[in-house]
Amino acid sequence: MRAWYDIKNLSGMLEEEDEKGIRESSVQIKALIEREKSNGLSGDKIILAGFSQGGAMALHIGLRYPEKLAGIIALSSYLPLNKLLPQEKSAVNQDIPIMMAHGTEDPLIPIMFAKASKDFLLQQGYQVAWHTYPIPHTVCAQEINDISHWLQKI
Repeated sequence: MRAWYDIKNLSGMLEEEDEKGIRESSVQIKALIEREKSNGLSGDKIILAGFSQGGAMALHIGLRYPEKLAGIIALSSYLPLNKLLPQEKSAVNQDIPIMMAHGTEDPLIPIMFAKASKDFLLQQGYQVAWHTYPIPHTVCAQEINDISHWLQKI
């Protein structure tokens, strides 16, 4: 299965993290951001969004990115390497708009991981728009509608 990084153990997802893989993927995603900026798009117009590991990477990079970004959308996801965030976070993105959404019936990334990440982000002073839906590891029409409203708001 294609992935941004290895998940060694679903039940210990936050204890056995693939830091090397996360850091390697971060370089690739930062290159994509830089490419968009070289094409004339300013960082404050860029929203990082992703589903599952893509959402985890959006959170990981968006909170650490050294220039102002427009927002982060993390769907069916969680914050990887959260223990390192306090010393690695970017002050310029401390007030970045964040939307997290998760299915209450998700068997791949249990909602408790997403909720723990949301609570951690709130403790770190971030503002998080939090949504849950009675779905498994997927996206639903109401979620798409909520994303649209969130994007219009920011």
